[in-house]
Amino acid sequence: MTTSAVRVSPLFLGIVAVTALGGVLTTLTNTAALTGGIILLVLGGWAASLCLHEFGHAATAYRGGDWSVRSKGYLTLDPRRYTDPVLSIILPLIFVAIGGIPLPGGAVWINHGALRGRRVESMVSLAGPLTNLVLGLVLTTVVALVPMPLGLTAGLSYLAFLQVIAFVLNILPVPGLDGYGAIEPWLSAPARRFGERARPWAPLVLFVLLIGVPMVGRWFFELAYFVFDLVGGDSAMTSLGQSLFRSVFGGI
Repeated sequence: MTTSAVRVSPLFLGIVAVTALGGVLTTLTNTAALTGGIILLVLGGWAASLCLHEFGHAATAYRGGDWSVRSKGYLTLDPRRYTDPVLSIILPLIFVAIGGIPLPGGAVWINHGALRGRRVESMVSLAGPLTNLVLGLVLTTVVALVPMPLGLTAGLSYLAFLQVIAFVLNILPVPGLDGYGAIEPWLSAPARRFGERARPWAPLVLFVLLIGVPMVGRWFFELAYFVFDLVGGDSAMTSLGQSLFRSVFGGI
Protein backbone atom coordinates (compact mmCIF):
# COMPACT_ATOMS: atom_id res chain seq x y z
CA MET A 1 0.00 0.00 0.00
CA THR A 2 1.42 3.37 -1.00
CA THR A 3 1.36 6.35 1.33
CA SER A 4 -0.72 8.21 -1.30
CA ALA A 5 -3.57 5.78 -0.61
CA VAL A 6 -3.83 7.05 2.97
CA ARG A 7 -5.48 10.42 3.66
CA VAL A 8 -5.71 11.25 7.34
CA SER A 9 -9.02 12.87 8.24
CA PRO A 10 -8.96 16.25 10.04
CA LEU A 11 -11.60 14.80 12.38
CA PHE A 12 -9.19 12.05 13.43
CA LEU A 13 -6.47 14.64 13.98
CA GLY A 14 -8.94 16.55 16.14
CA ILE A 15 -9.54 13.43 18.25
CA VAL A 16 -5.79 13.02 18.67
CA ALA A 17 -5.51 16.69 19.68
CA VAL A 18 -8.21 16.24 22.34
CA THR A 19 -6.38 13.16 23.63
CA ALA A 20 -3.12 15.11 23.81
CA LEU A 21 -4.87 17.96 25.65
CA GLY A 22 -6.15 15.42 28.16
CA GLY A 23 -2.62 14.14 28.66
CA VAL A 24 -1.38 17.68 29.36
CA LEU A 25 -4.16 18.31 31.88
CA THR A 26 -3.29 15.14 33.80
CA THR A 27 0.10 16.66 34.61
CA LEU A 28 -1.48 19.54 36.56
CA THR A 29 -1.96 19.48 40.33
CA ASN A 30 -5.46 20.96 40.24
CA THR A 31 -7.92 18.16 41.01
CA ALA A 32 -10.55 19.29 38.49
CA ALA A 33 -7.95 19.62 35.74
CA LEU A 34 -6.48 16.23 36.58
CA THR A 35 -9.86 14.50 36.50
CA GLY A 36 -10.91 16.28 33.32
CA GLY A 37 -7.60 15.33 31.76
CA ILE A 38 -8.17 11.66 32.57
CA ILE A 39 -11.60 11.83 30.93
CA LEU A 40 -10.29 13.44 27.75
CA LEU A 41 -7.26 11.18 27.60
CA VAL A 42 -9.21 7.95 27.98
CA LEU A 43 -12.26 8.80 25.86
CA GLY A 44 -10.19 10.53 23.18
CA GLY A 45 -7.64 7.74 23.16
CA TRP A 46 -10.35 5.11 22.94
CA ALA A 47 -12.08 6.92 20.04
CA ALA A 48 -8.74 7.13 18.21
CA SER A 49 -8.11 3.43 18.81
CA LEU A 50 -11.51 2.55 17.33
CA CYS A 51 -10.46 4.33 14.14
CA LEU A 52 -7.06 2.63 14.13
CA HIS A 53 -8.68 -0.78 14.69
CA GLU A 54 -10.87 -0.36 11.61
CA PHE A 55 -8.01 1.18 9.63
CA GLY A 56 -6.02 -1.97 10.42
CA HIS A 57 -8.72 -4.12 8.81
CA ALA A 58 -8.95 -1.82 5.79
CA ALA A 59 -5.21 -1.41 5.21
CA THR A 60 -4.68 -5.17 5.36
CA ALA A 61 -7.57 -5.73 2.94
CA TYR A 62 -6.12 -3.12 0.58
CA ARG A 63 -2.78 -4.89 0.58
CA GLY A 64 -4.59 -8.19 0.11
CA GLY A 65 -6.42 -7.17 -3.05
CA ASP A 66 -9.57 -5.29 -2.03
CA TRP A 67 -8.86 -1.85 -3.46
CA SER A 68 -12.46 -0.78 -2.92
CA VAL A 69 -11.67 0.15 0.70
CA ARG A 70 -9.91 3.24 -0.61
CA SER A 71 -12.96 4.56 -2.49
CA LYS A 72 -15.11 3.82 0.58
CA GLY A 73 -12.92 6.14 2.64
CA TYR A 74 -11.72 3.46 5.05
CA LEU A 75 -8.10 4.56 4.69
CA THR A 76 -8.80 8.08 5.98
CA LEU A 77 -9.16 7.20 9.69
CA ASP A 78 -12.40 9.20 9.58
CA PRO A 79 -14.75 7.75 12.24
CA ARG A 80 -17.74 8.69 10.09
CA ARG A 81 -16.64 6.13 7.51
CA TYR A 82 -16.81 3.21 9.91
CA THR A 83 -20.55 2.50 9.69
CA ASP A 84 -23.13 4.14 11.92
CA PRO A 85 -21.62 6.84 14.17
CA VAL A 86 -23.98 6.01 17.06
CA LEU A 87 -23.40 2.25 17.06
CA SER A 88 -19.76 2.47 16.04
CA ILE A 89 -18.45 5.39 18.08
CA ILE A 90 -20.93 6.90 20.54
CA LEU A 91 -22.32 3.68 22.05
CA PRO A 92 -18.86 2.13 22.65
CA LEU A 93 -17.73 5.42 24.23
CA ILE A 94 -20.74 5.34 26.55
CA PHE A 95 -19.88 1.80 27.62
CA VAL A 96 -16.31 2.89 28.35
CA ALA A 97 -17.61 5.94 30.22
CA ILE A 98 -19.73 3.88 32.60
CA GLY A 99 -16.88 1.46 33.24
CA GLY A 100 -18.28 -1.44 31.26
CA ILE A 101 -16.67 -3.77 28.78
CA PRO A 102 -15.75 -1.73 25.70
CA LEU A 103 -17.90 -2.86 22.79
CA PRO A 104 -16.41 -3.56 19.40
CA GLY A 105 -16.70 -0.25 17.61
CA GLY A 106 -17.30 -0.05 13.90
CA ALA A 107 -16.99 -2.29 10.91
CA VAL A 108 -15.55 -2.04 7.44
CA TRP A 109 -17.25 -3.86 4.60
CA ILE A 110 -14.66 -5.98 2.84
CA ASN A 111 -15.03 -7.51 -0.62
CA HIS A 112 -13.80 -10.96 0.34
CA GLY A 113 -14.00 -12.12 -3.26
CA ALA A 114 -11.21 -9.70 -4.13
CA LEU A 115 -8.82 -10.97 -1.44
CA ARG A 116 -5.95 -13.25 -2.40
CA GLY A 117 -6.86 -16.41 -0.54
CA ARG A 118 -7.98 -17.63 2.85
CA ARG A 119 -4.78 -16.63 4.63
CA VAL A 120 -5.33 -13.01 3.61
CA GLU A 121 -8.95 -13.20 4.80
CA SER A 122 -7.75 -14.38 8.19
CA MET A 123 -5.13 -11.64 8.41
CA VAL A 124 -7.74 -8.99 7.57
CA SER A 125 -9.83 -10.14 10.53
CA LEU A 126 -6.85 -10.36 12.88
CA ALA A 127 -5.48 -6.93 11.92
CA GLY A 128 -8.04 -5.05 14.05
CA PRO A 129 -7.51 -6.78 17.40
CA LEU A 130 -3.75 -6.98 16.80
CA THR A 131 -3.81 -3.19 16.39
CA ASN A 132 -5.34 -2.93 19.86
CA LEU A 133 -2.73 -5.28 21.26
CA VAL A 134 0.12 -3.26 19.72
CA LEU A 135 -1.40 -0.04 21.09
CA GLY A 136 -1.59 -1.60 24.54
CA LEU A 137 2.03 -2.74 24.29
CA VAL A 138 3.20 0.70 23.15
CA LEU A 139 1.35 2.44 25.98
CA THR A 140 2.65 0.09 28.69
CA THR A 141 6.18 0.44 27.31
CA VAL A 142 5.95 4.24 27.39
CA VAL A 143 4.65 4.12 30.96
CA ALA A 144 7.48 1.80 32.00
CA LEU A 145 10.32 3.70 30.32
CA VAL A 146 9.34 7.38 30.42
CA PRO A 147 9.20 9.22 33.77
CA MET A 148 5.90 11.10 33.99
CA PRO A 149 3.48 12.56 36.57
CA LEU A 150 1.24 10.17 38.47
CA GLY A 151 -1.98 11.29 36.76
CA LEU A 152 -0.60 10.74 33.27
CA THR A 153 0.80 7.36 34.28
CA ALA A 154 -2.58 6.29 35.66
CA GLY A 155 -4.51 7.55 32.63
CA LEU A 156 -2.24 5.89 30.09
CA SER A 157 -2.25 2.65 32.09
CA TYR A 158 -6.04 2.52 32.11
CA LEU A 159 -6.16 3.31 28.39
CA ALA A 160 -3.64 0.52 27.78
CA PHE A 161 -5.81 -1.91 29.74
CA LEU A 162 -8.83 -0.97 27.61
CA GLN A 163 -6.78 -1.84 24.52
CA VAL A 164 -5.99 -5.25 25.97
CA ILE A 165 -9.65 -5.83 26.84
CA ALA A 166 -10.57 -4.93 23.25
CA PHE A 167 -7.99 -7.41 21.96
CA VAL A 168 -9.17 -10.25 24.20
CA LEU A 169 -12.83 -9.58 23.42
CA ASN A 170 -12.43 -9.28 19.66
CA ILE A 171 -10.16 -12.31 19.37
CA LEU A 172 -12.82 -14.65 20.79
CA PRO A 173 -14.05 -17.15 18.14
CA VAL A 174 -17.63 -15.92 18.35
CA PRO A 175 -19.59 -15.25 15.13
CA GLY A 176 -19.68 -11.52 14.58
CA LEU A 177 -16.29 -10.93 16.21
CA ASP A 178 -12.89 -10.80 14.57
CA GLY A 179 -11.68 -14.03 16.13
CA TYR A 180 -14.39 -15.93 14.31
CA GLY A 181 -13.64 -14.01 11.12
CA ALA A 182 -10.07 -15.32 11.28
CA ILE A 183 -11.13 -18.97 11.35
CA GLU A 184 -14.24 -18.71 9.19
CA PRO A 185 -12.42 -19.12 5.83
CA TRP A 186 -11.10 -22.49 7.03
CA LEU A 187 -14.44 -23.91 8.21
CA SER A 188 -16.65 -26.33 6.36
CA ALA A 189 -19.61 -25.01 4.38
CA PRO A 190 -22.21 -26.15 6.99
CA ALA A 191 -20.19 -24.53 9.80
CA ARG A 192 -19.98 -21.29 7.85
CA ARG A 193 -23.73 -21.31 7.22
CA PHE A 194 -24.32 -21.76 10.94
CA GLY A 195 -21.93 -18.89 11.65
CA GLU A 196 -23.86 -16.66 9.24
CA ARG A 197 -27.11 -17.42 11.04
CA ALA A 198 -25.51 -16.86 14.46
CA ARG A 199 -23.68 -13.65 13.51
CA PRO A 200 -26.53 -11.21 14.38
CA TRP A 201 -27.21 -12.57 17.87
CA ALA A 202 -24.04 -14.35 19.06
CA PRO A 203 -22.22 -11.17 20.24
CA LEU A 204 -25.34 -10.11 22.15
CA VAL A 205 -25.45 -13.46 23.92
CA LEU A 206 -21.76 -13.09 24.76
CA PHE A 207 -22.26 -9.62 26.27
CA VAL A 208 -25.24 -10.84 28.31
CA LEU A 209 -23.09 -13.66 29.69
CA LEU A 210 -20.19 -11.32 30.46
CA ILE A 211 -22.40 -8.82 32.25
CA GLY A 212 -25.03 -11.10 33.75
CA VAL A 213 -23.07 -14.21 34.75
CA PRO A 214 -20.40 -13.33 37.35
CA MET A 215 -18.28 -16.41 36.69
CA VAL A 216 -18.06 -15.69 32.95
CA GLY A 217 -17.18 -12.05 33.60
CA ARG A 218 -14.54 -13.09 36.13
CA TRP A 219 -12.92 -15.54 33.71
CA PHE A 220 -12.88 -12.89 31.00
CA PHE A 221 -11.17 -10.28 33.18
CA GLU A 222 -8.71 -12.82 34.54
CA LEU A 223 -7.70 -13.55 30.96
CA ALA A 224 -7.50 -9.82 30.19
CA TYR A 225 -5.26 -9.18 33.21
CA PHE A 226 -3.09 -12.14 32.23
CA VAL A 227 -2.50 -10.63 28.78
CA PHE A 228 -2.04 -7.19 30.37
CA ASP A 229 0.71 -8.60 32.57
CA LEU A 230 2.36 -10.17 29.52
CA VAL A 231 2.63 -6.78 27.81
CA GLY A 232 4.05 -5.20 30.96
CA GLY A 233 0.96 -3.47 32.30
CA ASP A 234 0.89 -1.87 35.76
CA SER A 235 -2.27 -3.11 37.49
CA ALA A 236 -1.96 -0.64 40.39
CA MET A 237 -1.74 2.37 38.07
CA THR A 238 -4.58 0.95 35.98
CA SER A 239 -6.82 0.73 39.05
CA LEU A 240 -5.97 4.31 39.97
CA GLY A 241 -6.69 5.52 36.44
CA GLN A 242 -10.01 3.68 36.38
CA SER A 243 -10.93 5.10 39.80
CA LEU A 244 -10.20 8.67 38.69
CA PHE A 245 -12.06 8.10 35.43
CA ARG A 246 -15.13 6.64 37.10
CA SER A 247 -15.19 9.34 39.78
CA VAL A 248 -17.14 11.33 37.19
CA PHE A 249 -19.02 8.59 35.34
CA GLY A 250 -19.47 6.10 38.16
CA GLY A 251 -22.85 7.44 39.08
CA ILE A 252 -24.32 6.98 35.60
